[in-house]
Amino acid sequence: MIHEDKPLVIGGKTLKSRFILGTGKYDMHETMVKAIEASATEIVTVAIRRIDISEDRPEKNIIDYLDLDRIQLLPNTAGCYTLEDALRVSRLARGLGITNWIKLEVIGDEKTLLPDVGATIEGTKILTDEGFIVLPYTNDDPIAARKLVEAGAATVMPLASPIGSGHGLIDFSGIKLIIEDPAITVPVVVDAGLGVPSDAAQAMELGADAVLVNTAIAEAGDPEKMAKGFRLGVEAGRIGYLAGRIEKKVYASASSPMAGRVNE
Repeated sequence: MIHEDKPLVIGGKTLKSRFILGTGKYDMHETMVKAIEASATEIVTVAIRRIDISEDRPEKNIIDYLDLDRIQLLPNTAGCYTLEDALRVSRLARGLGITNWIKLEVIGDEKTLLPDVGATIEGTKILTDEGFIVLPYTNDDPIAARKLVEAGAATVMPLASPIGSGHGLIDFSGIKLIIEDPAITVPVVVDAGLGVPSDAAQAMELGADAVLVNTAIAEAGDPEKMAKGFRLGVEAGRIGYLAGRIEKKVYASASSPMAGRVNE
């Protein structure tokens, strides 16, 4: 089945790149900048709780290294284990005067870093009502995804596998159901757990609108090369999805059919 190539639009912003990049865990800011350039991303996430935003800060922070004329900054609420904390950090992020976009993360468990879905849905509704463009991190539950859309989410961002695990897509079924659900009328961004470019390609082949990657690039032996690899994986997966894959068959199907031969 051939799919229509619809543009990626988030929060009213049309994007060319379907690759979102995180900024945590890099050994140096210069390494991060090279990875961002190699990725060709247009959206970069940054953990507000991990940067010094004071005017008299002694050294540059992550934001100082980003070209905000080209890149959409996406602050996140990483490290927040309660809704109240996530809301406070979201409002602090907007207080910087740079953006009203927020990647909402309300973590429910310190060991697995899985999301507190109920709190995330509630937070999405509160922040949307306050004028935020909310991109919530969630699990691969299609019912939760529907509720996030109803709450006003600009995207739904289901995890492929636990944050930073590098396992990739362990089970395709939940994300596939989210992608195919007509009630999910916002972009689906696969977030967390992707480990190599082929994981990104798989997510895009399923029909995901974009992917978000951080650890797999930041902790790679060569982050710049890995960022380029992920970019190409995203592009290849998207093309494969649009082209329409062949039907899976139980038995073999000869690539050179017997019918129509001229040399018998």
